Amino acid sequence: MSDESDSLAGVGAILVGTFPLTTGEWTPVHSHTHHQLAWTRRGVLGVAIGDDYWVLPPTRALWLPAGVVHRTGATRDAMLTSLYFDPQHCDLGWSEPTPVAVDGLLAHLIGYLARQDLADDARVRAEAVVVDLLRPLPTTPIDVPQPVDERVRAVADALLADPADPRSLEAHARAIGVSRRTLTRLFVHDTGISFDRWRTHVRLRAALPMLAEGQPVSRVAHAVGYATPSAFLTAFRRTVGTTPKRYLTG
Repeated sequence: MSDESDSLAGVGAILVGTFPLTTGEWTPVHSHTHHQLAWTRRGVLGVAIGDDYWVLPPTRALWLPAGVVHRTGATRDAMLTSLYFDPQHCDLGWSEPTPVAVDGLLAHLIGYLARQDLADDARVRAEAVVVDLLRPLPTTPIDVPQPVDERVRAVADALLADPADPRSLEAHARAIGVSRRTLTRLFVHDTGISFDRWRTHVRLRAALPMLAEGQPVSRVAHAVGYATPSAFLTAFRRTVGTTPKRYLTG
């Protein structure tokens, strides 16, 4: 995919582009020559970077350093709004993908910079304020390492298709014709984490877009395979280190 920033024009260090995404639509894998701040004013975005997956409701954006290979999609219809920062004129030294809190002022400034009739001096002043408002959030993505072994992949595909699949490790092992012990060993060797931890990550990743849309925790917990909301919240805090609300709003 070509760098969207190549086709944008602007004065100063920040270019703004907007790109509609329909539910379930994902861009091809690509990277940018500019740093990117990916955000949506409505809907929920997803950004996949290797095995890492970020969920972005309108209250947060994701800083993507120049050159980071990623895909961007929408779990619900969204308008991807990207700010592109010229690396030669950007003082931010963030070398890793970084979530950023988006409050009312930053959201307003993003819309302000997207205007085509903005005077050059006003644009430059607004850009300086945008950089000052970028506040990193101390959360990490939920990683779901993708297996290579065909047997492990068969189990992984079943769980990705239905995170609420209640079958035990032993039942999955029988389904692919290996012992429980063999599948346990294969899973750790292929993904670097245990079956239980991998399934937890899949369930939490599936839950985040629903939570970002405002669905009740009780409904989301059941949809991804937890018997009770408290069990889901315990798993979320243990894995992510914070509550779903704090994770999504900062």
